[in-house]
Amino acid sequence: MSDTSRTDYDRLVERLSARGLDVAAIEQRLADHRIETPSWGYANAGTRFGSYPPAGLPSTPFEKFDDAAEVHRLTGITPSVAIHIPWDQLENYGELKAHAESLGLEVGTVNPNLFGDQRYKLGSLANPDAAVRRLATDHMLECIEIAREVGSTGLSLWLPDGTNYAGQDSFVARRRRLHESLSEVYAALDADMELLVEYKLYEPAFYASELADWGASLLTCQKLGPKAKVLVDLGHHAQGVNIEQIVAFLDDEDRLGGFHFNNRKYGDDDLIVGSVNPFELFLIYTELAAMPTLPRLTIDQAFIVEHKIEGMVLSVVNLQEAFAKALLVDRVALAERQAAGDVLGAHELLLDAFRTDVRPLTAKVREEKGAAADPVAAFRDGDWWERVGSRRTAAATTGGLGA
Repeated sequence: MSDTSRTDYDRLVERLSARGLDVAAIEQRLADHRIETPSWGYANAGTRFGSYPPAGLPSTPFEKFDDAAEVHRLTGITPSVAIHIPWDQLENYGELKAHAESLGLEVGTVNPNLFGDQRYKLGSLANPDAAVRRLATDHMLECIEIAREVGSTGLSLWLPDGTNYAGQDSFVARRRRLHESLSEVYAALDADMELLVEYKLYEPAFYASELADWGASLLTCQKLGPKAKVLVDLGHHAQGVNIEQIVAFLDDEDRLGGFHFNNRKYGDDDLIVGSVNPFELFLIYTELAAMPTLPRLTIDQAFIVEHKIEGMVLSVVNLQEAFAKALLVDRVALAERQAAGDVLGAHELLLDAFRTDVRPLTAKVREEKGAAADPVAAFRDGDWWERVGSRRTAAATTGGLGA
């Protein structure tokens, strides 16, 4: 840490200590913070109109893990990588596990794909055709087996099923088919596995989606059992939805399985998390920071115009800073002001934490973990291209937009 940075850090610690905050405890929680990055975030991803693959794009799952290792080296808190099947299809998943371990990584959640096959035109697990439902269910069972092979304990489901026109199918019949299919999948889970059930307001179904909101996902999880939990994607809501309230409710029901972090301006934009609404991200982390154990936290973004590793690094940094700010909230004072009906006083406590410049704090924590004080600058000034990028000659054909 430079002399200037050290001075900034010392001043920040002095201010936080004067407020009665345990800085050492805050730094320990920041050091324990874990973010999972997605294999598809390193690959060729784009919009409906095309993609702009940069030079040095990974073309195999092994190369995606190489890039993920660079993000972990720079940030110190991204030791696991989510995989997507069939985008990361392999004959021998033990080789991927071994490669991950050689890089200091592990394989994270396994994500089935229920939207890439032409037979899923009318849905997958809720399709009116029993043969198609069988196809989709078998794929999910295959992903459970892959999870066993790589040592993963999480199966993450984004379901694209729905209808585009009124009268296309029965709402209730589709829901019952979905639950019947998922019941078989749930029964196949190992004792230490979780099924993370995501939801999305629309797309590709524009009239009705089977799992359109957190309530539909929660009801499905409650039907299945305690190993099924809700996965929140920040881009999958209507405008103005209070996501931090959803987080609080799901945690109170012990059904918050985790997050797919990104940011949106209009729809499912897959923008860098914290880039559009950093206050919302802070408020979400304010709820998370009150929990004794954080749920699974995963980035789910498609970097279109920015360099993929650099975009991933910035996303992780934004999450670190949001968490740091949330840890500065004086919970005792907040509860007192809430109980007293001090509306603006309680709000100002949150604003004070949000407005604090925590960059000296997060930089120190990263450096103590052997990572970079400024990960984005370190990547730009580093030799990634010479070490890795220059050896890659073709853009990847695997991968795509995250769910």
